[in-house]
Amino acid sequence: MIGVIGSSNMDIVLTVEKFTNPGETQKAISLEYFPGGKGANQAVTAAKLSNNDVYFFTSLGNDDFGKSLAVNFDKFGIKGYVYTDLPTGRAYIEVTKSGCNRIIIFEGANSFITPEIVENKLDILKEYKYFLLQNEIPFETSFHIAKTLKSKKKIIIFDPAPAQNIKKEIFEYVDYFTPNEEEFKYLSETFFNLNPEKQLKETLRNFFGLGVKNIILKRGEKEIILYNRNSILKIPVFKMHKVVDTTAAGDVFNGALAVALEEGKNIKEAIKFAAAAAGISVTRKGAQSSIPTRNEVDNFLSSK
Repeated sequence: MIGVIGSSNMDIVLTVEKFTNPGETQKAISLEYFPGGKGANQAVTAAKLSNNDVYFFTSLGNDDFGKSLAVNFDKFGIKGYVYTDLPTGRAYIEVTKSGCNRIIIFEGANSFITPEIVENKLDILKEYKYFLLQNEIPFETSFHIAKTLKSKKKIIIFDPAPAQNIKKEIFEYVDYFTPNEEEFKYLSETFFNLNPEKQLKETLRNFFGLGVKNIILKRGEKEIILYNRNSILKIPVFKMHKVVDTTAAGDVFNGALAVALEEGKNIKEAIKFAAAAAGISVTRKGAQSSIPTRNEVDNFLSSK
């Protein structure tokens, strides 16, 4: 079974011709609202792709956005959300016609997820084996969860997004570290003063020295690379006919990865499964609205 501890947001999406420059005003092509948040996206992905229970500890505001997100969780049978008086988290997203995005996060109710609050849920969480963490809730909470659950022999998948305010001590408890290129570069420079594009071996040696077991580097439409102490494995991504919106691609990848690992797939097959789910998601608009069903992923892989 899969547990997720993380953020829930209402995504407020503005489709634009191009990214707005500083000092520039432009009219949006459209304005839409979608359930989102990295934690929520990963939880819904896991729920849609797995027959097993998914527990998602998250915090919602007691407002219209929060109630709307709760209805969505109920639809997928996801338990674990709580309400607080803080406003529901929001993500303000610019999406260009070519599918690229820029995102600004308002934390809101996500800041309610503190180590003390999560501590009260440990009796429930210990029943689950695979855990997905991100960085849209207070980092101290993610660190506390990773350390506590790792002591109970759980498997930790950590998505370092957004990459700011992460401390390297968390990697001692991380089994699968899943950055994209920008996050990997930022953290490499911040932690080690190294540029992974020019000093890759030294960068990897430093990360493994912190204790991380596997690094799965998501290189967008180029490839996915698995690094561990024993090997390097490059896995091609699927070329999609049309890219509409990449907002949730990384979250869908992580949620699908957890499902595949839980089902006993080896790491290569798990990454391939996750890449297929993420590939399908970029052909659709929105975050959770873009997540494919299990039949869609299985049929897609069967056709390749």
